[in-house]
Amino acid sequence: MSHSAQHNQKNLYIKTWGCQMNVYDSHRIADVVKPLGYKLSDTPEGADMIVLNTCHIREKATEKVFSELGRLREYKEKREAETGRRALIGVAGCVAQAEGDIITQRAPYVDFVLGPQTYHLLPETIISLTGDRPEKRVINTDFPVENKFDHLPEEHDSQGAAAFLSIQEGCDKFCTFCVVPYTRGAEYSRTVQSILDEANKLVDNGAKEINVLGQNVNAFHGVGLDGGTADLPDLLYALSDINGLERIRYTTSHPRDMDDRLIQAHADLKKLMPFLHLPIQSGSDKILEAMNRKHTADHYRDILAKLKKARPDIAMSSDIIVGFPGESDQDFEDTMQIVRDSEYVSCYSFKYSPRPGTPAAAMQNLVREDVKTERLARLQALISEQQYDFNKTFLGKTIPVLFDRVGKDSGKSEGFIQGRSEYFHAVHVKGSERLVGQIVDVEVTETRPSSLSGNIVTGEFASDLKTAVG
Repeated sequence: MSHSAQHNQKNLYIKTWGCQMNVYDSHRIADVVKPLGYKLSDTPEGADMIVLNTCHIREKATEKVFSELGRLREYKEKREAETGRRALIGVAGCVAQAEGDIITQRAPYVDFVLGPQTYHLLPETIISLTGDRPEKRVINTDFPVENKFDHLPEEHDSQGAAAFLSIQEGCDKFCTFCVVPYTRGAEYSRTVQSILDEANKLVDNGAKEINVLGQNVNAFHGVGLDGGTADLPDLLYALSDINGLERIRYTTSHPRDMDDRLIQAHADLKKLMPFLHLPIQSGSDKILEAMNRKHTADHYRDILAKLKKARPDIAMSSDIIVGFPGESDQDFEDTMQIVRDSEYVSCYSFKYSPRPGTPAAAMQNLVREDVKTERLARLQALISEQQYDFNKTFLGKTIPVLFDRVGKDSGKSEGFIQGRSEYFHAVHVKGSERLVGQIVDVEVTETRPSSLSGNIVTGEFASDLKTAVG
């Protein structure tokens, strides 16, 4: 590094809430500001810029952001005193999109607010805030005409062995409980060529698994290699041809876009992992209609039957909201039944809480909080039982594991590495760091409710490695 670059180097701290899309966005935010001399830091202390990349899905999301901002203000002020130059605090993501003006009113020390469609404009935002005639603050929550992906730099840093790749943003479904159409905008899909270019770069940088992301990923409709419109199956077949890419996943899907061609891809593509996240939200047709999901419980069951016929070893996970307005005891029992029928091996489940500006926020016939709590506990107990029963079926089996990090196993501090099975299990073994980035066979010797442990058995790696003890 040159003396000039060292002098101009600045520390960047990013805190990320929410979905894998936000994780991807945070990674690209770091890429965008790297030419300005910003280097990622693990701590806000000593940071020249702090970015909160926010999510508006969870309950009390806005209040959590303000609580964090209050804590981070002291780091900003201390850094400014140390360096004699302006340190920046910014809020990005979906809370920024939904609450931009409120953020700057309640936290006037925030320097910039950028919606999720505008973070590619961060370099010019920084320049406008730190130049000779600095602006007081910048708020940009527009939905620009230009595509932000066209303005992002090439990704040079490695995401590791398992990487995320955003292919689609926004949603046109307008589920009554969801803020995504209002914070991420209408559905937009990247071109297949741009996705393949980024995927190849990720593989060149060490990725063996790519998880393609979208708010409604199976609604993908980008420009194809032939100039026509390509759908998600077209993209998956193209990705599967990349040498060195061993595993493909996609998240998050909607049942309405789960067509026969996509289901057939699960039969045809060995690289497409046998684990699919397909949110149902409720098992009651009455509640599904109130949610504007535009599918029925039996339609969902038909999709699962087709998937299991195409890929008999496939396992499913889902999202479920408990206590949506108007949910009766029978509606909840319908949800419990679809969980049993679908045999989910994991599930994100939450009590309903209103999101300002969504149609559901104005609905009547609310479910009492104590009823929601009791229902959620019953649902999570069922899901945990199914998950553990599924995990137990792996005891004694040998499975391929992609190791992606040095980790710990039940409090043990040294010599453990962690990876993911094809079914997205966390798998812990005692092994060398040199295995990180490799797909290695592991004999499962212990199962837990949410993870597996075992022995390395792949030839050259087996030597003297011992079983991980939980």
